[in-house]
Amino acid sequence: MTAAPALVSAVRAAKQYLTYVASGPFQYAVAEALALPDSYFDAFRADMRAKRDVLAAGLTAAGFEVYRTAGTYFITTDIRPLGTTLSKEGDGFAFCRALPERAGVVAIPNAVFYDHKGTGAPYVRFAFCKRTEVLADAAERLRAAFAH
Repeated sequence: MTAAPALVSAVRAAKQYLTYVASGPFQYAVAEALALPDSYFDAFRADMRAKRDVLAAGLTAAGFEVYRTAGTYFITTDIRPLGTTLSKEGDGFAFCRALPERAGVVAIPNAVFYDHKGTGAPYVRFAFCKRTEVLADAAERLRAAFAH
């Protein structure tokens, strides 16, 4: 970084703190979580898997190509099979901007996570860390908006 000495000093101090102490506030939460019984994590995993499956089924029924995750609470989809103008063009950004009005649902364009935006352009992701009834409603809205 090139800047006035006072600014460089402030940035260096912040970087030092963030690099080595970023998770300090979370250590208490981690300690509590480590004390929980295995049954808590088994139930949590089963609940998240069931929610993933509800949303994945709805996305599949709507016509998305669905990539089921095994380690996050996002489902990645390919929008190109939907057949809409935006999805055929593989423009995940435009698709995500239009989705709330079209279906009352939001998604995140995966291209924001790619060094080469074009590679991730046709992929969008949906979060399934929601109440099951919210996911079922979103799945129905997507099916109604896109299923042929």
